[in-house]
Amino acid sequence: MASKHNYMAESILGITNISSRGRCESYLLFHGETVLGSGLRAFLYFLGLAYCFIGLSAITARFFRSMENVVKHTREVVKIDPDTKTEVIKHQKVWNYVIADITLLAFGTSFPQISLATIDAIRNLGQIYAGGLGPGTLVGSAAFDLFPIHAVCVVVPKAGTLKKISDIGVWLVELFWSFWAYIWLYIILEVWTPNVITLWEALLTVLQFGLLLLHAYAQDKRWPFVSLPLERSERPEEWVPEEPIFVKNADGECDQCSEIHPIDEEQDGNIVDIFSIHSKTRTGDDYQPVPDNDAAESSNQTFGKVAQENFHLLSIWGQQFLDALTLESTESKKMNSVYLRIARISWQSILAPWRLLFAFVPPYHIAHGWIAFICSLIFISGIAYIVTKLTDLISCVTGINAYIIAFTALASGTSWPDLVASKIAAERQITADSAIANITCSNSVNIYIGIGVPWLIDTLYNFIAYREPLRIQNAQGLSFSLLMFFLTSIGCIAVLVFRRITLGAELGGPRLWAWVTFIYFMLLWVVFVVLSSLRVSGII
Repeated sequence: MASKHNYMAESILGITNISSRGRCESYLLFHGETVLGSGLRAFLYFLGLAYCFIGLSAITARFFRSMENVVKHTREVVKIDPDTKTEVIKHQKVWNYVIADITLLAFGTSFPQISLATIDAIRNLGQIYAGGLGPGTLVGSAAFDLFPIHAVCVVVPKAGTLKKISDIGVWLVELFWSFWAYIWLYIILEVWTPNVITLWEALLTVLQFGLLLLHAYAQDKRWPFVSLPLERSERPEEWVPEEPIFVKNADGECDQCSEIHPIDEEQDGNIVDIFSIHSKTRTGDDYQPVPDNDAAESSNQTFGKVAQENFHLLSIWGQQFLDALTLESTESKKMNSVYLRIARISWQSILAPWRLLFAFVPPYHIAHGWIAFICSLIFISGIAYIVTKLTDLISCVTGINAYIIAFTALASGTSWPDLVASKIAAERQITADSAIANITCSNSVNIYIGIGVPWLIDTLYNFIAYREPLRIQNAQGLSFSLLMFFLTSIGCIAVLVFRRITLGAELGGPRLWAWVTFIYFMLLWVVFVVLSSLRVSGII
């Protein structure tokens, strides 16, 4: 058993992938890769890694759009109008505002890191050491979420525009569970069972995600005894503002465009979800009388409407493929600069394979967006698997510690969906709730689900197969990163509180102070990355 464990440990560290001459014998696609020089191979693998991150960025807008449709879903409830005493239909929101932020937004945008960590855990089943790729990526992702994403969200609102958190109580609850997640991780790594994770510790880590959901919901509903006695200010009725109306000019072009609202999909303002048959612009408080039309006539009208919408959705789906193959839009053709047109065409050519692949994702109007939502997550998982393979190869070829690659390059690349989602929320919402909730809740999800589930898989397997606990590779480096994250995050939250007191809002404000905050947050991130890298390298 000891020799088996030693072999497994060496395999984790990548020792078995390097020959006696120091050449990495692993490869991605072809064995012929091993004859190339280490420098060329490292360059190609880094290039592939960057291209995967571009793919994650390309799927994010589609994922975010499908999530919006999921959140907008309403259900019909028949009630008696107290004034007229007649039956009316009330359309109520299916999703709670806070739960949607935590589950759909935070969990969805953290899915690249979660899937990467889970894949890393599954491929290391049967080994006494847990893979360090997943935890390193998730801790590094937490730092990227807290510092660079906060920095971007602060400067995104227009000059002078202030966007504040409307429900400070919910934010404090989410912030508490975010901080506690990293304190908890430090306790189980350094205090209770140093360098070892037991089955019960992994199980408790996962269960705390449920406590976060319950506590946040209780605060949102102001349950007595378990919620903070803090009033909420104005909050939008809709999770996102009403969609812009696209008007075509005489040339057939759009006068108002949005980066996440493709023109071809938004020209028809009467698109109806084929599984709900209600207008997209109806709010949760709208009432309408119960229809008393002839049943046969109503059935025929409904059937015709569904058939029309099916045809419209198929045309949208087909248009997705045509758009993916279009390298130059009408707007770019009107550019005066030839160089800008060439640059735009070149960039579209780079994106074309991803756009063509993601065109297979069905339109987000189907089934309230759930099919597009799930398909987007499947594509994200596939990209995450390729990322894990490339990271192993980069570590093998260059000799750089995989943990350093994880909490720097991987953390930044896989956190791109978080950045895009928070940026969009900061731009489109009238409050800062979802933009900041995505950051704090993503950090909680990273620990409770992203680290908890992979560790639960590994510890359960080791308990059944070997009756042994799970040992953590590079536990001291991980603990040091947790400590540095905790200290630097205090400085980040302190500035947000200071902005709330002085400016009245966390995001936006005077341009000068917004950019000063941006630079400060980015410096905190640099401090975290540099000190953590030096610790892992053994320099400090």
